[in-house]
Amino acid sequence: MAERSYRGLLWGLALLGLVLDQATKYGVFKWLYADAVRRHRDYGDYEIVPGAFKLLAQFTHESAPAEGYLALLQGWSSEVLPKVNHGALFGMGGEYVYLANGFFAVVSILAAVAIIVWGLRPSTTRDPLLSAALGLILAGTLGNLYDRLIFHGVRDFLYFYWIEWPVFNVADCCLVCGACLLLTQAFFASPAPTDEAMIAATEAVPTPEVAEVKG
Repeated sequence: MAERSYRGLLWGLALLGLVLDQATKYGVFKWLYADAVRRHRDYGDYEIVPGAFKLLAQFTHESAPAEGYLALLQGWSSEVLPKVNHGALFGMGGEYVYLANGFFAVVSILAAVAIIVWGLRPSTTRDPLLSAALGLILAGTLGNLYDRLIFHGVRDFLYFYWIEWPVFNVADCCLVCGACLLLTQAFFASPAPTDEAMIAATEAVPTPEVAEVKG
C-alpha cells in the first residue's frame, strides 16, 4: 500500500504564506501611507487593540525610483520608500544596515535551498508535521528574502506596543510558527520510516509464489 504524501501541504503552505506576507505588506503600507500624508508625518498607524496592538507603517524621505522594475516593485505602496529592518528577526543586527541585509539575504537563500532539498526527501513527505513546519519556514524565508532583494531590508508593520515588542510581519509569524512545529515534531512525533526501512520491510514479506513453495 502506497504511503500518503504530504508534499502538497509543504508547497501549499509555502505559497500561501508567501502570498499572504507580500499582500499584507503592500496593502498595509499603501493604506497607511495615505494616513501619513494626511497627517503630515513619516508614519501611518491604525489601532487594532487600543492600548496594546496596532498596525504601524513607517516611511523614509527617500523617493522611490522613477523608472525600471524597481519603480513598480518599490513604488506601488507609496511615493517614498518604506523604513525597513536591515537585520534579522525582530531587528537583530539591524545597526549594520546594508552589511547586515546582504548577510541575511545570503543566509535566507541558503536556508531556502536547504529546506527545498529537505522537503523533496521521500521520508519528509510522509510526515505531515514536518512538512507543515518546513512549508511555514520556507514561506517566511522567501517573504523576507523578497524584501531584502527589492527594498534592501524587511518591511515590518505589526506592533505590540503595550510591551514594546519589536515591530514584525507575517513572514516572521510563519518563521516562528514553523520553528515551533519543527521542535514539536523533533521531540514528540514518531519518526517516519526511512526509505531503507521501507525497502527492507518490503523485501521481508514473502511473495505468494514463495509462500506456496514453502507450504
